[in-house]
Amino acid sequence: MRIGELSARTGVSIRSLRYYEQRGLLTSIRTTGAQRLYPEDAVDRVRMLRRMFDAGLSSETIAALLPCVDTPSDDITVETLEVMRSERERIDAQISALLTTRDHLDALMAGAADHLARQRDDALAAAG
Repeated sequence: MRIGELSARTGVSIRSLRYYEQRGLLTSIRTTGAQRLYPEDAVDRVRMLRRMFDAGLSSETIAALLPCVDTPSDDITVETLEVMRSERERIDAQISALLTTRDHLDALMAGAADHLARQRDDALAAAG
């Protein structure tokens, strides 16, 4: 598929796809007219890359982890495993912080709902 179709199917901009390729995160073949052609599995690859970027991983970190994604190979090192552990710990901390924030938001919503209900009840009592 061409870059425009990959962009449309993944929701990732053409500019980002070119960046992924420049960083070695995504590969394509070139036609004689120098157009990029991607295999069908590029859709899943781009979605995985997007999830990693959304989780806060840098392109350098993602590139270091790709040997584990593509196929375990001799490129996997103890350092690669440590990067994965470190990123997992960072993501776990983000999840914990988000859960705490969600709990606070739930409490604020409950307080706001109670306040609005009291206002409504007071208005009804005053009109009644």
